[in-house]
Amino acid sequence: MRVVTVATTSLNQWQLDFVGNLERCKKSILRAKLKKAKYRVGPELELTGYGCEDAFLENDTVTHAWELVRELMIDEQLRDIVIDTGLPVIHDGVRYNCRLFLLNGKVLFLRPKRALAGDGNYREPRWFTAWRKEKVLETFMLPKVVREVFGQKSCPIGDAYLKFENDVRLGCETCEELFTPNAPHIDLALNGVEIISNGSGSHHQLRKLNQRVDLIESATKKSGGCYLYSNQRGCDGGRLYYDGCALISLNGEILKQGEQFSVEDVEVSVARVDLDEIVSFRAAVASQQVEMAGKKEPKYPFVEVDFDLCDDDDMNLGEARLSRAIEVRYHEPEEEIARGPACWMWDYLRRSGASGFLLPLSGGADSSSTAAIVGSMCQIVCKAIEDQATNSITSTNEVEAECRRICKFTAEESISPTKMANALFSTVYLGTDNSSEDTRKRAKDLAEEVGAKHLSCSIDTVVAAIVAFFALVTGKTPKFKLFGGTNAENLAMQNIQARVRMVLAFLFAQLLPWVRGQNGGFLLVLGSANVDEGLRGYLTKYDCSSADINPIGGISKVDLKKFLVWGATHLGYPTLAEVEQAPPTAELEPITKEYIQCDEVDMGMTYDELGTYGRLRKIGKLGPVSMFRRLCGEWSSADPSANRQALKPREVAEKVKKFFFYYSLNRHKMTTITPTYHAENYSPDDNRFDLRPFLYNVKWPWQFQRIDAMVAKAEAM
Repeated sequence: MRVVTVATTSLNQWQLDFVGNLERCKKSILRAKLKKAKYRVGPELELTGYGCEDAFLENDTVTHAWELVRELMIDEQLRDIVIDTGLPVIHDGVRYNCRLFLLNGKVLFLRPKRALAGDGNYREPRWFTAWRKEKVLETFMLPKVVREVFGQKSCPIGDAYLKFENDVRLGCETCEELFTPNAPHIDLALNGVEIISNGSGSHHQLRKLNQRVDLIESATKKSGGCYLYSNQRGCDGGRLYYDGCALISLNGEILKQGEQFSVEDVEVSVARVDLDEIVSFRAAVASQQVEMAGKKEPKYPFVEVDFDLCDDDDMNLGEARLSRAIEVRYHEPEEEIARGPACWMWDYLRRSGASGFLLPLSGGADSSSTAAIVGSMCQIVCKAIEDQATNSITSTNEVEAECRRICKFTAEESISPTKMANALFSTVYLGTDNSSEDTRKRAKDLAEEVGAKHLSCSIDTVVAAIVAFFALVTGKTPKFKLFGGTNAENLAMQNIQARVRMVLAFLFAQLLPWVRGQNGGFLLVLGSANVDEGLRGYLTKYDCSSADINPIGGISKVDLKKFLVWGATHLGYPTLAEVEQAPPTAELEPITKEYIQCDEVDMGMTYDELGTYGRLRKIGKLGPVSMFRRLCGEWSSADPSANRQALKPREVAEKVKKFFFYYSLNRHKMTTITPTYHAENYSPDDNRFDLRPFLYNVKWPWQFQRIDAMVAKAEAM
């Protein structure tokens, strides 16, 4: 038997936090050693943090990463374990995203990334160059800060694997390479490599984990092997949440799975594997044996290492059990909404220096979802404190220390989710004459269930003052449409309320800590505009959608409605069920017996339709004509689940043209969108994800004429 104990990690690294990154890296290595592992892999670009973006173009970033390598080399506690970490490297004047293998103070090998992520949220080709020299090894001259340690001048760099004693072979790939059609793990396996690692920086997205797990399982299902997946965890300083979930797979089965959502900074998953099981697995497939035996030149080069990765023969028999397959844990989308944004917000809060959050809570679906996510955050933190107290191998409860610091709890005070929420979460209902008692009551009830400090007030005097000032300057007083005003007046009267709420929200956020006698501190204003409203532009520019961060800005209204039902039971906030039943309304126009403002009526489209448009526009990459063609087929029959009747081509055309009109008319609003948690692949976020113009010809004359011609042709048949 050639038994190895290997470790993979999820680390909450932070871009350019070199002190913290080194501490977390070391901590994970020491935990791996405590669990008898002789090999440990960390996330992509672990030493710098993945989200440095244009800071990767600064030579200081590269220099500081090598200074951290030096610290790993000289630390005597980190001996007798192969350390696999990630950093940017400049070789022959070219910047690469590299894996670095370190053992007993010596740099064994640098392996540059062969396929870079350059779509969606990722811009790696902006900062790095892909290694294009397949199966080629070169010599890398180590920087002075490393040479000074033990005198090592150079190390191999390139596309190769490591070969240890007992013919144990270890290769690697990095994040995006797992997703490529000709992934490196295929050729590595055909060259007899038994252990393949992947240091990754993969973000959370609703319903995405199963794709990642399927790829990792399939990486060894056909060709055998042990696959170790390490991932970044937490908010790295941007819109993405890296969801951890480190995995170890053997011959197509999952042996270990780390937590997908967690507020702990360091998690180490360890498996004990018999490499001879891999040999037997491969030997059982004759066609694979033929392919392995007939590999054409050049064969994969390797770096020979004088070190035994296999477990010691005298290991205690009680520790000798091999790891076996487990059932993979998946979260329902509603639980992903409860946990992903909550963990992202916790990282943002503790790293921003803020004292807590302030939310304008209207009692509607969006702001209520946001409040529930803050409550979920408090529940997750308190559960982590309890788990660390019970299971931690160290005496320091780091999550508890952070919680006490932010909430200003003394060492003797008990901590609970509602008490925590009361310390750091404030909500305010900013009502007008157009607001209903139902929404006012729902806001108050939900705030009490979560534990937030809640204020309820009327802003009519502020709105009236602004209208009076306008009348004083211009001599004209705008009116709502119900009272004889024009469309322009009606819209302006609504926007005044929305923008006043934004100003007041930031005023409360800055001064509530002072009002409550706290020395210093400020609250982060939370936005609560969903992804569909951003896509349609159904929000006022610089209203309550303007905030410090927005945890639901990447989540569809359809998913949020399901989350409300789920959260009423699973989070213990029953008011959420009442919120879900209420029709969505902005409450910006006067309410009469004959008229109540309704979002879907105002928009001229349903939230279900908006989700469809968004997916076809962004994911399907369809313009107006192609979208019309697609929907003519999909909407030609009734869909009871979406409450939609069968539509004729002319009706589909009107809907598609209306969407593109409002989409292009309001695209400019995306240039000011609040930094938003990324959760949906059709996010219209202008700043990072959806790189499109913001000034359009809203008439789309050529495209709409094509649609009209196709409708006329269909009706003539």
